[in-house]
Formats: sequence, structure tokens, C-alpha cells
Amino acid sequence: MRIVVKLGTSTLTSGTKRLQRAVMVELARQVQELRSAGHQVIVVTSGAIAAGREKMAGVEAADKSNPSSTSEPKKKDETLVDKQVLAALGQVYLMSVWQSLFEIHNTLVGQMLLTRADLEHRERFLNARDTLLGLLAANVVPIINENDAVATAEIKVGDNDNLSARVALLANADLLIMLTDQPGLMTADPTRDPTATLLREIENIDAGLHAIAGGSVSGLGTGGMATKLQAAQIARQSAVEVVIAGVKQSNVLVKLVAGGGDGTRIRALGSRLESRKRWLLSGPQSQGRIELDQGACEAVRANKKSLLAKGIVRCDGEFERGDAVRMVDPNGHPVGVGLVRYHSTELSEILGRHSEDIQAVLGYSVGGVVIHRDELIVFG
Repeated sequence: MRIVVKLGTSTLTSGTKRLQRAVMVELARQVQELRSAGHQVIVVTSGAIAAGREKMAGVEAADKSNPSSTSEPKKKDETLVDKQVLAALGQVYLMSVWQSLFEIHNTLVGQMLLTRADLEHRERFLNARDTLLGLLAANVVPIINENDAVATAEIKVGDNDNLSARVALLANADLLIMLTDQPGLMTADPTRDPTATLLREIENIDAGLHAIAGGSVSGLGTGGMATKLQAAQIARQSAVEVVIAGVKQSNVLVKLVAGGGDGTRIRALGSRLESRKRWLLSGPQSQGRIELDQGACEAVRANKKSLLAKGIVRCDGEFERGDAVRMVDPNGHPVGVGLVRYHSTELSEILGRHSEDIQAVLGYSVGGVVIHRDELIVFG
């Protein structure tokens, strides 16, 4: 199973102004336990700005203790630039903590910093996806955050709840777990209504649910239950199951992945395969067409293999990387449709070539696969 785990600022700080190592140690241990059981785990982590404030406070405290210091602490509201500086400072610290904790388990971590543009621009989306899947293939734990050091309102995803949902889509994940300081989605605000109870399973996200979802209680992060519901709506429509649960629950990640534990479980709408089929078959297709030789037809149809350049006889029309193109057999009969990984001009140069020759022909390569088996639908 491929799992995305989202960790908010309040989760990592336990509502304080510092990263809580004990919390992060336990989360790293659980991620490693899931990996040892054969799961792939992607971590979407908040906390860079909070970590930056922590480091800055430490420097200022040390500066105050120096008798020769004449500096005065800043006493002003944080501007966008202030927050970007804190994010740049804190991201280094945050990643160093995660790196040190996973090294305990002899596990490598890789950092990815994303903005909305990386997830909406087709070429950048594909590049981000290839990097993410490459990290997973290399048995590395991807640790993802929004690139707050350069992001402005125009290019921000906005909060890491929605970022985690988009990462789940990027990774074609099975499950998205959003950990919080609350047990899950409650029937009312538990800080105001002591009779509030946990909603354990949700079939439909409607106006009533949005009405009871509040904002960020801690004031430390940008997310609350409202943004978690928004994220869940995005993820479930792409056949990703979502769970919102409290971080204080013992062994919470392991329990949730096993189907147990306490939290709010929001079921996916259909299966991943059904979702992908609907998207490929109903979505816009380019005018491009790829003709396969008989061996490639057999590999794609009967053996469920990816399409390689070696098995392509010709390509017609213009298409971009990431477009949905039609595949036909030597007689022109439809074979299927899939998302192509090369531009039509590039494919014209490498068709019929072995995968290892692509680099020499083009001067670069995005891999030997032209259409991956997970991104094609075979007819008949």
C-alpha cells in the first residue's frame, strides 16, 4: 500500500512554540514499521516557519546573554518576507531533525519543496511525479513541504492539508492519513460542547459537515478541520481513502493502516483503477496516435506490460508529454489509450530504439518507458 501521512504544525509542536522531538521520534518509528511491513510511505510535513521561529528565538536568547550585545528583539507583526526568511531558516532545521530520526532506522530521506505551480503546470507536475516515484523506488522516504521560502499568495497551495491531497494524487496513493491534535472530525467543537462525539465514518461530504468544521484551534498552523474536509474531497474523488485521526493515539499510523484505530474514515469514491479509467476515457485526448508492432500489442494486451519505444512503429499528430494518446495495432485497430511520457517530436526520433539508446539519441532521457502500464487502458 502507498500511504501519504500529513503532519501539521500543531502536531509536531504539541501546541508549543518548539518542535517536540519525542513526538517526531515516535512518528518516525511508526513510519519505519509500516515500511518494514512492505508499505511505501510519503510524509507531508508542516512546521518550517515554527522551526524557524524556534531557531531565531534561540539566537536572540544567546545574543541577550552577551553583555556586549546592543541588539534589540524585533517587536512587529511578521510580514510575508519575515515568514519567508523563517521558512528558509526553519526548513533546514526541520529536515535535519527528520534526517537524524530516520537515520536511527538506517533509512534515507529526500526533501521535496513544492508550490501550486509545480502541481498545476503539466510539465512540472510530471517532473515532480517522476522525482517522487524515483525516491520511492530507491527506498527513500520522501518528505514534502510547501516551498514557503519563495511562495507567494499567487503560487501557494495555501495549506498542507490540501497539499497532502494533491501529493496523494501525484503519487497515485491508496491512503491519506491526516494527523491532528483532535481525535478526528467531531459532531461539534469539543472545546465548546462537551457532548461532542467522534464521527467515525463519512460517506458524503456535504454542507452540514462543512458547517461543523472549524478553523485552526492552535493558531500555530494554517489548517483546521475545514481544510481537512476540502483535502478529503479532493483525495476521495481520485479514489484515495482518507483518515483524520489524533496523533496522541498509541501506534496510530500502524493501527489506521491495518483498518483499526480511532479516527474519521472517509471512504474513496470507487477504486483507483475505475477512477483512472474514467479519467482516461472521458478526459480530453490529443489528436496523437501511436502505432505498435505486433510484439508490443501482445505485451500490452496480454502481458500487461508498459509500452517501450522499441515496440513503436510510427507516431502521427502532435502531442505533449503527459497527453492521452491513442494506440493502434499494425492494422489500425484500437489497442487502448495512455499518457505518453515523450513529446511527439521526441518520440519520432526514438521509436523503434532500445531504451538504453534514448539518452544518446536525444541527449537526455526521462526513462525507457513511453507509456507506463499504470497509465494506460487496454480495449477489449
